[in-house]
Amino acid sequence: MAEVLVLVDHVDGAVRKPTLELLTLARRIGDPVAVALGAGAEATAGVLGEHGAVKVLTSDAPEFADYLVVPKVDALQAAFDAVSPAAVLVVSSAEGKEIAARLALRIGSGIITDATDLEAGAEGPVATQAVFAASYTTKSRVSRGVPVITVKPNSAPVEQAAAAGTVEALTVSFGDSATGTKVTSRTPRESTGRPELTEAAIVVSGGRGVNGAENFPLIEALADSLGAAVGASRAAVDAGWYPHTSQVGQTGKSVSPQLYIASGISGAIQHRAGMQTSKTIVAINKDAEAPIFELVDYGVIGDLFTVVPQLTEEINTRKG
Repeated sequence: MAEVLVLVDHVDGAVRKPTLELLTLARRIGDPVAVALGAGAEATAGVLGEHGAVKVLTSDAPEFADYLVVPKVDALQAAFDAVSPAAVLVVSSAEGKEIAARLALRIGSGIITDATDLEAGAEGPVATQAVFAASYTTKSRVSRGVPVITVKPNSAPVEQAAAAGTVEALTVSFGDSATGTKVTSRTPRESTGRPELTEAAIVVSGGRGVNGAENFPLIEALADSLGAAVGASRAAVDAGWYPHTSQVGQTGKSVSPQLYIASGISGAIQHRAGMQTSKTIVAINKDAEAPIFELVDYGVIGDLFTVVPQLTEEINTRKG
């Protein structure tokens, strides 16, 4: 079978879940070849092999940590030249989409971003996307060059499939632009103990109806009872009630969890664009005419200050 490059998203050798999802999708169209870059790259081989990677190309050059984006593009291009793959898959994060776009430009190929599914086709991989603020679902394929595709987290199950996972050193020649933007400092983000928003299987979000930062602990308590991430609408973050890093929507983060619970969110198109591909959507809102009810699987018409605590209590009771 043809080989498929998968760019590994990891932190010091700990592989993040979206990469394992990419390996599941890559196996549908070929033999996955993982590209792991930076500190701890070789340590990823065991997990990647367990999830279907036939080879793991590694490079731990300091440029990956010291400079932004371009060194990774140089490395992915080196892997592309070495493997001649049938497709290149990248996690659909802000950095991932920039890397994918730069690679596609260099190799003269088409690019598909924010795919939610992938299947083999007679003329190349066919990607499913949610477009026009998730109002439509499309299927498309790249018509020129080797497809470069970014895939949204939670788009595929993580499936183990033992493969060789043979580690090979990747030789990378960095171009002049690789050192154009230097990282001068890093500040670790304070951990909440909750899942990463874009990777979480369950997301609980609060909006204007939460009516103040002092009430967001209600949303957090429900999220914690479910082991979920916490999100917020633009109205809530613009009001200073919750950090902008937790904003879900067209100008925030795009999520696609198994379960999305929207509390006190009206459902403006900007918010829907960031969560409409969620597998199951539940809304809690006292306004029966709120637009959010047009797309939900389950709706609760009621005051979130009554419903959310009762829901949290019921979940905790059933858990324990």
